[in-house]
Amino acid sequence: MLVVAALGRSRPPDPIRIGVLHSLTGTMAVSEAPLVDAVQLAVDEINAEGGVLGRPLAMVVADGRSDERVFAAEAERLIVDEKVSALFACWTSACRKAVKPVVERHRHLMFYPVQYEGLEQSPNILYAGAAPNQQIVPGVRWAMEQFGPRIYLVGSDYIFPLIANLIIRDLSAANGGEIVGERYVPLGTQDFAEVAADIQSKKPDVVLNTLNGDSNAGFFAALEKAGLADAPLVSFSVAEVEIGAWGGARLTHHYGIWNYFQSLPGEANRVFVANFKSRFGADRVTSDPMEAAHIAVHLWAQAAQEGGSPDPDRVNSATLLRQTLSGPSGTVAVDPSTRHLWKMVRVGRVRPDGQFEQVAAAGAPLRPAPWPLYRVREDWQLLVDRLSAGGAP
Repeated sequence: MLVVAALGRSRPPDPIRIGVLHSLTGTMAVSEAPLVDAVQLAVDEINAEGGVLGRPLAMVVADGRSDERVFAAEAERLIVDEKVSALFACWTSACRKAVKPVVERHRHLMFYPVQYEGLEQSPNILYAGAAPNQQIVPGVRWAMEQFGPRIYLVGSDYIFPLIANLIIRDLSAANGGEIVGERYVPLGTQDFAEVAADIQSKKPDVVLNTLNGDSNAGFFAALEKAGLADAPLVSFSVAEVEIGAWGGARLTHHYGIWNYFQSLPGEANRVFVANFKSRFGADRVTSDPMEAAHIAVHLWAQAAQEGGSPDPDRVNSATLLRQTLSGPSGTVAVDPSTRHLWKMVRVGRVRPDGQFEQVAAAGAPLRPAPWPLYRVREDWQLLVDRLSAGGAP
């Protein structure tokens, strides 16, 4: 009888495996590790509702170690050896550009959750973060109107800050602004005494910060030490997680340009924040890249359910480009022509508690424009190719 009962019992369905590739170590770990938790929360929510096509989701997590070469190798392993159905991956543009040819070669599917410099579109990537017109461009215009035309640029020395600041220089020139200083440092740099002294001597109206990773800790400390804690600072890659980790709330005129803040009102965001804290700890915070990573999993799950298969090629070609979702930041929709999301633009001032107080916002979600229209696409591509080869912007 026992044998018969065992044989008659139905076998549980095999899980659908998804790859999660972020830096759990190195200079980007503080920013990227929370994205894995955001994906985990989405997986838990989907599994609680019965999974996708009656099958549970299972995460296969890999550490990119803040190194684009590791990211490319791990993407290959996740696709070929682990046979994941989708990748949720990357923060820096250097890592994304290293993974992009791997995903394209295998006709696979990757979801990228972070705001970036634009100038890219892949048939195998869904860009869930902001395009330039949904962060950089409105952020610069707001900063110039709010503080004045004299701008100081500081960024990490890789493609996102270089391209972002090229766009900023163009915007400044078109609006009567002036770039009074521009500095780039390698990822992981901590000594910013010279940069802070230069800012102090040039007295810009506003500092625009495109540093990534834990370099921001050294930068914020140097500003405070130089007596610049009250100087207007707009950071493009520093959200609630980074503010808390690196002391960004010590700077009293510190602003962020994002599409989501943890402090946003609304029931969907209240539930998202409450569920995240319940799952990972009451002291944890949410952020824009985390919200984008979370909704990316739900967009993929909707598309796989609708398409009747988790196969990446089928999801990508049949259903992904018509997905819409009501999430913590509001309604987001995939723009089929660009493979980016329609998103709200929000400006927030950093509060003493490390949260953002929204001080400005767009009236409605903006259609993504990854290729700014004031240059033709071919000219933008030449600039990207030159920078990727190590040339000057």
